[in-house]
Amino acid sequence: MKILVVDDDVEIAELLEIYLKNEGYEPTIAYDGKEALSKLNTNPDVALMILDIMMPNMSGLDVLKEVRKDTHMPILMLSAKSSDMDKIQGLMTGADDYVTKPFNPLEVMARIRSLLRRAQNAVQNVAPDVLNIGSLVINKDSHEVKTASGDLVNLTALEFGILYLLASHPNRVFSADDIFERVWQQESVVSAKTVMVHVSHLRDKLEEATDGDQVIKTVWGVGYKIETN
Repeated sequence: MKILVVDDDVEIAELLEIYLKNEGYEPTIAYDGKEALSKLNTNPDVALMILDIMMPNMSGLDVLKEVRKDTHMPILMLSAKSSDMDKIQGLMTGADDYVTKPFNPLEVMARIRSLLRRAQNAVQNVAPDVLNIGSLVINKDSHEVKTASGDLVNLTALEFGILYLLASHPNRVFSADDIFERVWQQESVVSAKTVMVHVSHLRDKLEEATDGDQVIKTVWGVGYKIETN
């Protein structure tokens, strides 16, 4: 699998390149945002991107916005910024995971394996499984969500995973820990804020697509659910 490493710090980029090769991946390096977009255009089979936030010419967040227009590939963000607001901004913009510098390369490799495993599971060919929730049609097979008029709702892989989990268990309340463990496929470790950000972003997209329908309900102090009659 090809992995694009985007970081203007040469030492970090080369360190990640070594670890990725040792794990059997095929790394490609870009040292700024514009170079990253260029390499994505010439390497459409990139499976995952490791993206630094603070870079010259074009920031990682701007790169992320551009990439999310066309693809749902897993994106792991790296940043020296460790505040909650910085993490939330990265996740809200479309990142799938966020690691602060300095980092343990082994942890980064573990997160990459998890993101790739989740992405592979999302596109496995399985029997058609279509759910209808209000005016939304959720197709597990094609990994698509459409409105009654046929308009596609553009969701990230994680957002789709959350929606499908809730929609496939109507009226059941899932805690943030439940959602994290089932969708991220990792044991929950202080996951509430991460889940909250993704649910908030998902809810905004669904309300926009359905003219304000509140598809996902919050059960305060417990978790989230989708209600059906």
